[in-house]
Amino acid sequence: MVTTQTHKSRRTRDLTRFLIWVGAIILINILAANFFFRLDLTEDKRYTISPVTKQLLHELPEPVFVEVYLEGEFPAGFKRLQQSVRETLDEFRIYAGGNVRYEFIDPNDIKDEKERVAFFQELATKGIQPTNLRATEGGKQVERLVFPGARVMYKGKETSVSLLKGNLAASADERLNQSVEGVEYELATAIRKMAFPGSKTIGYISGQGELEMQNVTDLLGSLQEFYRVARGELRDIPTLQGLDLIIVAKPITAFTEADKYKIDQFIMHGGKAVFFVDALNANMDSIGAGGMFAMPYNLNLDDLLFRYGVRLNPTMIMDLNSGFIPVVTGYMGERPQTEMVNWRFYPLLNTFSKHPITRNLDAVYSKFIGNIDTVKADGIRKTPLLYTSVYSRVMQAPVPLTLEEARMEVKPEQYQAGPQPVGYLLEGAFTSLFRNRRAPAGIENTQVKEKGVATKIVVFSDGDLVRNDVNPRTGQAYELGFDRYNNVTFANRELAMNTIHYLLDSEGLINVRSKEIQLRPLDRVRVKEERTYWQILNILAPIVLLALFGVVRYYLRKRRYERF
Repeated sequence: MVTTQTHKSRRTRDLTRFLIWVGAIILINILAANFFFRLDLTEDKRYTISPVTKQLLHELPEPVFVEVYLEGEFPAGFKRLQQSVRETLDEFRIYAGGNVRYEFIDPNDIKDEKERVAFFQELATKGIQPTNLRATEGGKQVERLVFPGARVMYKGKETSVSLLKGNLAASADERLNQSVEGVEYELATAIRKMAFPGSKTIGYISGQGELEMQNVTDLLGSLQEFYRVARGELRDIPTLQGLDLIIVAKPITAFTEADKYKIDQFIMHGGKAVFFVDALNANMDSIGAGGMFAMPYNLNLDDLLFRYGVRLNPTMIMDLNSGFIPVVTGYMGERPQTEMVNWRFYPLLNTFSKHPITRNLDAVYSKFIGNIDTVKADGIRKTPLLYTSVYSRVMQAPVPLTLEEARMEVKPEQYQAGPQPVGYLLEGAFTSLFRNRRAPAGIENTQVKEKGVATKIVVFSDGDLVRNDVNPRTGQAYELGFDRYNNVTFANRELAMNTIHYLLDSEGLINVRSKEIQLRPLDRVRVKEERTYWQILNILAPIVLLALFGVVRYYLRKRRYERF
C-alpha cells in the first residue's frame, strides 16, 4: 500500500515538473517574440549595430534588396569579410522587420564564358571593380578574380557599394580588418541614400575665382545623392540664411568686407562651412620652362579664419612621400620622350587622426599645399584631421617652382620638418569678426550677431583637394581623386564626403566609422610548426571527452540503480 502511494506521489511530482517546464518554455517563447533583444559578448562589440542604424532600418518604408558578390570559397581574410557582410545583413533584416533582403552571388560561377565576361563588364560599369586575389593557403598559391562589392536596390533605383576599403599602405590583413570595420557604415549609408533623400541644402560659393563647375562635377554630383545643392555668387546673395552648409573651394581673388560679413553671420547663426583654401598662388600651367615664384594670395580671409582659431601660413610643403608627374627627358627624332618623376610639391597625405572623418581613409592627393597653425579662440575645440609625412620640408614664400626640381638629387637632411597639419576641424560657439564693429556698407541687415551658437567648420590648406581633372579629349570629368598619369584613384572624394556628412549629421551614421575591431593575428611561425599537433588534438580530444563522458555516466547510473 505504501509502495503504491509512493509511486503515485512520484508520478504526480514528475508530471508537475514536466508541466512547469513546458509552461516555462512557452512563456520564454512568448516573451522572446514580444521583447526582442540580442547579447554581444565580444570585447569590441563587433556584432552590435549602432542605435542610429537601428532607427534607420526601423523606419524603412519599403523593402530593400542587396546583391552581394562575395559568394564562393576564399582565403581566411576574405572569408572573414564575407562572413561579416552576411552577419551584418542578418542583423539589418531583423531590425528592419523583414524589409531588408539579400542574396550572395558568385560572378565566377557563370559557366558560359561570354556571359561571364559580360557580367564582369556590367559590374565594372556600375562601379564594382574587381580585385585579383592572391593568397597562400595550405602551402599553395591561390589566385582568383573577386568583386568585393554589392548593389543596393530600392523602388527601381540602385547604387553600388564597395566593401573593400581601408588604407592601401596597410598590410593585407589590416586592410581587410578595416573593411570589416566599415561594413555597417557602407551598407547603411547606401540604404540611407536610396530610401531617405536628404532635406538639407549645401551652397557652393562662387564669385572669387573658385573652382569652375567642370572641376567640381564629381564632388557636387556625389553630394546631390544625399543633399540639395545650390550655387551662386556671394555678391548677388543678400544672405546665406536658409542654407545648412557652404563650401568655399580654391578662391583666388579677394573677398569684400560685405562677403565676409555674410559668411561670418551665417556661421554665427549655426551654419556649417568647409574651406579649401590655398595660401600661395601656384599651378603647373604657370611654371613653364623658366619656372615661377609662388607668392601669397590676397584673399582677405586671414582675419576671419584667425578669429575662428586657425592661420593659413604663407608656406608650401615639399614631401618625399609624393605623387608623380610626366617630365620630358629627351627627344627621339622630333618626338619628346617623357618619364614619370617624383614631384615633391604634390604630397600624398597618409597620416590621419582617429576621427570619424578620416578613420581608415586611404591616401589623399594634394597639390601645392601649405601648413596650418592654430591660434587662441576661446571655447573652440580644434582637431587636426590630416598631416603630411614625417619626411617633409616647409618652404617660406616666395617659393621658387621649376621643373628642374624634379630632377635634382634629394638631400634627406632637408626633409626633417616632421608631420605638418594641413586640415583642422573647429567646433564650438565662434566669436564674430565684426564684434564691436559696424556692418559693412551695402548690407541690408545691419544688426550684428557678435556671439554665435555652437557649430562646426573645417579648414583645409589646399584648394585642389576637391578638384577633379577633366579629360582633355572628351571634356568629361574624371572621378575626384583620380590621377590620370598613374591610373590611381585616391581618397579625396571620400575625405570631402565624410567631412560634409560629419558637419551636417555629426550624431548620425558618420560616427559608425568609429567602430573598431581588434585584429588578433595568429603567430604564423607557430602555426606552421605546431600544425600537426593541433590537428591531431582537434580530432582526438572530442572523441576522448565523449568516451570519458559515457564511462562516467554509465558508472553513475549503475551506482544509482544498484540501490534498488
